Amino acid sequence: MFRMRKQGRRAAGISMLCALALTASACGGGGGSSNSNSGNSGNSGGTPVKGGTLNIQGQSDVDYMDPNVSYYSIGYLNLRMWSRSLFANPAKDGAQTTTVPDMAAAIPTTSNGGISKDGLTYTIKLRDGLTWNTKPVRPVTAADFVRGMKRTCNPVQPFGGIPDFASLFVGYQAFCDKFAKAGKTPKALGDFIEKNDFPGISAKDDKTIVFRLTRPAVYLPAMFTVTSLTAAPIEMDKYLPGSAQLAQHTISDGPYQVSSYKPTKSITYTRNPAWKASSDPIRKAYVDTIKVDLTVTQESSQQQLETGTPTADLEFGNQPPPSRIPALQASKDPNLVIGDTNSSNPYVLFNTASPNNKGALSKLQVRQALEYAINRDNLIQVLGGKVLNNPLTRVIPKVLPAGQSGNFDLYKYDPAKAKQLLTAAGYPNGLTLKLLYRPSSEGSSKSFQTIKQDLSKAGITVQGVQSPDADFYTKYLQVPKVAQKGVWDLSTAGWGADWYGTGSELSYFKPLFSGPPSFPPVGSNFGLYNSKAANDLINQALVAKTSDESQALFQKADEQVMKDAAFFPITNPKEAHYHASQVHNAIFVPAMQGFDPTNVWLDKNKQGG
Repeated sequence: MFRMRKQGRRAAGISMLCALALTASACGGGGGSSNSNSGNSGNSGGTPVKGGTLNIQGQSDVDYMDPNVSYYSIGYLNLRMWSRSLFANPAKDGAQTTTVPDMAAAIPTTSNGGISKDGLTYTIKLRDGLTWNTKPVRPVTAADFVRGMKRTCNPVQPFGGIPDFASLFVGYQAFCDKFAKAGKTPKALGDFIEKNDFPGISAKDDKTIVFRLTRPAVYLPAMFTVTSLTAAPIEMDKYLPGSAQLAQHTISDGPYQVSSYKPTKSITYTRNPAWKASSDPIRKAYVDTIKVDLTVTQESSQQQLETGTPTADLEFGNQPPPSRIPALQASKDPNLVIGDTNSSNPYVLFNTASPNNKGALSKLQVRQALEYAINRDNLIQVLGGKVLNNPLTRVIPKVLPAGQSGNFDLYKYDPAKAKQLLTAAGYPNGLTLKLLYRPSSEGSSKSFQTIKQDLSKAGITVQGVQSPDADFYTKYLQVPKVAQKGVWDLSTAGWGADWYGTGSELSYFKPLFSGPPSFPPVGSNFGLYNSKAANDLINQALVAKTSDESQALFQKADEQVMKDAAFFPITNPKEAHYHASQVHNAIFVPAMQGFDPTNVWLDKNKQGG
């Protein structure tokens, strides 16, 4: 979440740096959370208290108030309250990246009949007590999951992580190709969804979903922790996917419902009377109301959380400013929680389609010059230092299986080498590049200034292109025409695996580096990078017969992407988060890049308001 992730699931933000880039849901961490000093989540002891209002502050809105479309970590945080998945990552210390049943009754195995002997058919049963908050209340059914899967590739606003599974489900791509011609009105889209099927997913009965695969995928349950692959009530057919109209008519199957949503201003969640606690092993729903203020800056939010302001309990997309981390660590502040991640956040994007400077960024030597000209150490310093920012010189972070061996660095900092490459590419007098960044973020602003200074030593002038947080992805990076017009040449973004463990490498390569199938809006290849050599290696990895063979091929794909100088990686960071002292059981869940609001409780004498 985008992802980070994920864009990208799974947009999407990380470390102190999440201040820098909201990642795709895709974006997230790979390890457990830890208190900055003790190794445990903050304020986790005591007897839970029910009731009160949880106040959360941030400055970034969700990408979409649509479960089948949202693909950023902040979107996942939003969906945790009111939209459930077949499987999920629990807010449980030491288990935040494990896959456990949510709406599914059990993890499918061959022994329980959930996986066929050839590994190509998965049968998943729904648990009892699942309901929508419709009037009248009605059950969530297998058909709702079929509808949700169909909605992911709608032609108006498709899900950004489609490359993860486009070739995995039998008939999915053919269905999507046909869907693209269905029209773009709510009626046309709704009619197509209800009247057309594909064999990759079907409802055997009201409580049984059958998935048919083109190849074995032992990671399937983990992949279904992605919130887009969830149920959709038929009422969603009335609205365009991802639209402002749909955002005002959400339907909940979780413990809370969206009672008010004012884009870029606020979100209010209240208890969902249709939800049954007995049906939900993931969310305890201790507080009665959750209020999100989307107008609070990073600095102001941190100040209020530290001083115990009654209307400040948790962050919503915000993290402690990088400049505050050393002091918080030195004081051993128990409310500072630091989690490991499997992310690359931030990294520097190269817009290979930009027409600026006679298409300079389409030339390998120019991109390689940028690799040599940017000083990774300088960027890490302004992002909080090496204690929380592990240097990353390749695509795959070390915490992923394929990243645990063969580390390499093809480009040591060398501005003189950068000048030589620019001259060889036909730019002896340098060039001018436009860098897209978010001025509201301390990390983003400082990174812009640092990159500008570094590149100037190689004869490259950098001009800033400022973007509001809400527009950064949806109006810039997710729109290929904006890149093709040369509105920006460089940008920063962040990414994390869409799920954790086996097969997670493909959620880096398929959405980010697999050529046209990964171009936005269906992917997160914002720089429109395309390499036949990389594409071939990625596709070979997908059909490898063993995980060892798959990992070896992903490692080769990693090397190819870096040889092509597709982007500039910076860090695989740890992620810092902060909560107010009155908040208990604040457990960092990497997939959401934050604390789980559905499992915290408040002091009896500080119940918000």
